[in-house]
Amino acid sequence: MLKIQALEKLIQELSKLPSIGPKTAQRLAYHILKSPVSYSESLTHALTELKQKVQFCTECFNYTDKEVCFYCTDIYRATDIICIVEEPVDITPIESSQAFKGRYHVLHGAISPLDGVRPQDLKIDELLKRIERLKDTANPIKEIIFAVDSDLEGDTTVLYMSRQLQPYGIKLSRIAQGIPIGSDIDYIDDKTISKALIYRVEV
Repeated sequence: MLKIQALEKLIQELSKLPSIGPKTAQRLAYHILKSPVSYSESLTHALTELKQKVQFCTECFNYTDKEVCFYCTDIYRATDIICIVEEPVDITPIESSQAFKGRYHVLHGAISPLDGVRPQDLKIDELLKRIERLKDTANPIKEIIFAVDSDLEGDTTVLYMSRQLQPYGIKLSRIAQGIPIGSDIDYIDDKTISKALIYRVEV
């Protein structure tokens, strides 16, 4: 079979995207190939503009096209409570819940010694500097909520950061972990049951 180098290259690059396997990458590549040239040009322009204009928020390290992101400049959000997330994409489901109206801080990962991700590779020092900067102002940070994954890396990150934050006397909490609403307990795995029991609430 005669291979088209340019097409193969596109499939290879597309397959590097999260959740995109070789078959899906192939379908996307053929879709781009059969689309009008104007679509390819628009896609190229959008990707170039994305890399040129989107940057880290200087306050919370979320993605933004300004110096400071929307969440950090919204005057209607609480300034004394920060929600810690691993990645910018994690903010979306939290916002969709409409249950949190504070500020955010994005770590850009979680501590994972096996993967070579150390505390200094994350935006932990930047959080400490942020807390320190606001400590003696009219709006110091009073609570930090950890909204990180319930896995070994997430647990390690929470444990490490809790120790780092202890001297500041800030209230630390973590989003509840356990049985989803509407679930049948017969079908819940052991680890989830364990988390639900550990993080049980008074009724």
